[in-house]
Amino acid sequence: MKKQFLALAGVGFSALFANGAETYSAVAETSCSALPSSVLFEKQTWTEIQSDISCGITTLIIPVGGTEQSGPYIAVGKHNTRVMEIAQRIAEKSGKTLVAPVVAYVPEGSTSPRTSHMKFPGTITVPTDVFEKLIASAAKSFQVQGFRLIVFIGDHGGDQKSLDKVATQLNKEWADTQAQALYVKQYYSVIPHQYVQWLSQHGYAKDVGMHADISDTSLMLAIDPAMVRLDALQKSGTPSSAQGIYGGDPRKASANLGQVGINMQITAAVSAINDARNK
Repeated sequence: MKKQFLALAGVGFSALFANGAETYSAVAETSCSALPSSVLFEKQTWTEIQSDISCGITTLIIPVGGTEQSGPYIAVGKHNTRVMEIAQRIAEKSGKTLVAPVVAYVPEGSTSPRTSHMKFPGTITVPTDVFEKLIASAAKSFQVQGFRLIVFIGDHGGDQKSLDKVATQLNKEWADTQAQALYVKQYYSVIPHQYVQWLSQHGYAKDVGMHADISDTSLMLAIDPAMVRLDALQKSGTPSSAQGIYGGDPRKASANLGQVGINMQITAAVSAINDARNK
């Protein structure tokens, strides 16, 4: 009886795999008239993702965050929450785009001796080469599935060179394919340049610093105010580097100020994506 069952099962499995292409196609086939219920890659099934790709949704954003101290008033997941939310808005505005799970582990300094943000509790670091291999492997995972434009946006300043490097390497590897990698430098660069200039022009020049300042705190308030200890901040004294606040003063931060910077980031990223698609 057992042998007969196995024989029948073998026939069944053989038939299934013999018609694998047809089965796969039938499962993936769906109407292209409806947009995905979510732009988040991780909230879709494999059949839905395959359907998205078949319907021309072939741009994918890899949002890179980081887990680090940002002074005593901003939660350590700042970069992760911020880049994921903004990536979704970019995807919705650019269209035909999905958003990969956020990369939360990035280079943040040495553990022995403890350097940079690793001097503070709440920070997680990985070696630069490990980070670059992770990013490259993730991009290749999406490329073999059928995504044609893999977009890197990084919310953490220390990762920008690595993202640029990986995108350049991937484009060399993909030179004979239809795929391309895009590092959106402008997503990050608008903050220390155009946005800081805007803040200065509106009377906040003395409040701008390098980290956990008025710009950083305002951006976070615009995305998720629950991650900012605003009451404690406003009652605090003058910020210091010992607190992990490097220059400037975040006490005048507001969601309204932050939304200006976020709009700049979204506009810059959407423009870069459109330019890459039109090449």
